[in-house]
Amino acid sequence: MPLSRRTVLGAAAGLAALPFAGLATAQSKGKITVGGWSKPISEITNLLAESDKGFFKAQGVELGYAPGAGGGDAIRNMLSGQADVAFTDPGSFFTALDKGEKLTAIYDIYPQNVFNVVSLKSANIHKPADLKGKKIGVYSLASGTRQNLLVMLHQAGLKESDVTIVVTGLLNFAPLLQGQVDATAATDTGLVVGQRKGLGEVNVMQVRDYLNVSSDLFVVRQEGYQEKKELLRAFLKGYRDSAAWMIANPEEAATLAVKHAIDGTQRDINLEVIRLRNASSTPSASGKLGAFNLDSLQKAADAYRALGLVQRQIKVADVVDTSLLP
Repeated sequence: MPLSRRTVLGAAAGLAALPFAGLATAQSKGKITVGGWSKPISEITNLLAESDKGFFKAQGVELGYAPGAGGGDAIRNMLSGQADVAFTDPGSFFTALDKGEKLTAIYDIYPQNVFNVVSLKSANIHKPADLKGKKIGVYSLASGTRQNLLVMLHQAGLKESDVTIVVTGLLNFAPLLQGQVDATAATDTGLVVGQRKGLGEVNVMQVRDYLNVSSDLFVVRQEGYQEKKELLRAFLKGYRDSAAWMIANPEEAATLAVKHAIDGTQRDINLEVIRLRNASSTPSASGKLGAFNLDSLQKAADAYRALGLVQRQIKVADVVDTSLLP
């Protein structure tokens, strides 16, 4: 369910008074590099603003960021040692587990599903079954857009081979307008940017209407987890503080996005994107940033197996560790 402004602000209120950056710098604990699913874009301004706000520095953590093109990239960068933590979607997480990787999810970044499939009104695509035989754009083959598109296709009894998937990159609405694809898999923030740039009237199918599961998680390798436990705990405190700051101060975040985000040139668009991402950051039930809904995540894992997207049964409780949550 969409969150009201009151719900979002209410969840942030208790965190707004946390000791933020600049007040103190903890003794250095080490460096954590986040393997991202994207380049430095406005919706992750809370990470990009570290040089100004110092949320991680206040916890003794030096923050690094390794950009990627999808959640699968984030996991690959982590497994190759280029990152310590993967900022990835559940589908990519399940896929890696299915391949035998030893991974653990430690923080639920966006508990709300933000993925969608967008088409021009003229295409007459109203339900997943209408996608059969169509060309559909995705950010990359390793992205949550593809994973969530496959979930939607399966709801209509369709396979990936029933459509033609076209890699469009993050600027995926230009190919839609140019007729290169019939529909494109995107996110709520991507749609806002597209509409502000003249996308016009479109049909939107929300993936959450078919499978409402978290959009992104922080995932780590089980190997080395114990030795980095305190560093990871400090990292999650820093991230929680940065997320709470962005929820409580979207206007300031929108201004800093102009400075740090590669897509942040228009402050008004930054503000819309940041408010959407703030809403998806806040759990609908617990109100605690980072908290998991294990029932929802288990239903998603079961759905991925039932749909043939993974072969192994995944017991979510065995691959989620909440002990480091601030």
